[in-house]
Amino acid sequence: MIPIEYYLILAGILFLVGLFGFVFRRNLIVMLISIEVMLNGIMIMFAAISHYVKDITGYVIIFFVIATAAAEAAVGLTLVVLIYKKLKTVYSTELNNYRG
Repeated sequence: MIPIEYYLILAGILFLVGLFGFVFRRNLIVMLISIEVMLNGIMIMFAAISHYVKDITGYVIIFFVIATAAAEAAVGLTLVVLIYKKLKTVYSTELNNYRG
């Protein structure tokens, strides 16, 4: 059986990769994918802890995280498409020029 520490290390690495992708990349689509990677890291952590303590609460939380991720992807990609249609760019640094 794989120890829980390995799962937590994997979850932490996924979360950090997503965090660095979100902070250092300026493409809106890459930023949305980075958020999804962070949410996957969180789901792995909840699943590992829930399995370790033999409680179903973590799995219920995962269900809601999946629903939130789906809603975030749908709304986020819709906004990115609308921004691209209007401004012809998907870079967040260029969006600052269009305030107001």
